[in-house]
Order: sequence, then C-alpha cells, then structure tokens
Amino acid sequence: MSTPDVTSADWEALRTAATEAMHKAYVPYSKFPVGAAAIADDGRIISGCNVENASYGVTLCAECSLTSALIMSGGGRLVAFTCVDGHGNTLMPCGRCRQLLYEHSAPGMLLETVSGVKTIDEVLPDAFGPRQLDDYAASGT
Repeated sequence: MSTPDVTSADWEALRTAATEAMHKAYVPYSKFPVGAAAIADDGRIISGCNVENASYGVTLCAECSLTSALIMSGGGRLVAFTCVDGHGNTLMPCGRCRQLLYEHSAPGMLLETVSGVKTIDEVLPDAFGPRQLDDYAASGT
C-alpha cells in the first residue's frame, strides 16, 4: 500500500467530525473535551471523544473511543487522522495514543499535528506493532 497523499485527505470533513465528537465528550473532571476523527481505508469517517472517570487512570482518550468505533464498525486501517480540543485547536495525540493509532494505521497514515501534517512514522519513529510482528513471523526465526 502506498503512502496516503496529504492532498487526498478531506481535512475539513475530519475537523468537522472531530469537533462534533468533541461536543459529546464526558469531561466532568478536567473540563477538557477532546474529539478525534479519522478516515478508514474504505473511506468511512470514524470519530471518538474522551470519556473521563473519577479514577483518572481509567479515563479513555478520544483515540481509544475512535479505535473502538473503527473495530465495532467493521475494522480496517486508518489512513488520515486529526484531533481537536474544546476550542477546535489541533492536538497532538499523547504517546499512548500514538501507539494505539499505529496499531490500527495503514502504512504512512497521515496525522494533522500542531506543526503540520506528518506520517505516523514521523510522530512515532521506530515503532513496534503488528507490521513488525508480521515481518518477524515471515523471517522464519
């Protein structure tokens, strides 16, 4: 699969979907709503929001919600992603969420970041995930 082209992603539609998801966030503790949206490899737009918990460690980031929606709606691979805060500003996923996105990304997935559009490999260099496990299995070792 080739790397997605930054011009082929409908970033406006993704930001709109992320903003709509952000308005559904459950954030009674931090008051910091987050919405995320991505395009799957079949063209679906998937979205998610953060869902807090009084026991902060089990709070779900918007990327967790988005990934669950991806799997529940038929799976696939993510090709373009964005994330916004309560003011519509672009957010960079935290390290945990970058790993989660990598797990479900198409090679070369694009992310809209605070410093422009980057590939998943640029925001999570030397990542380890299913592609590396597949390569290992194929090598016969």
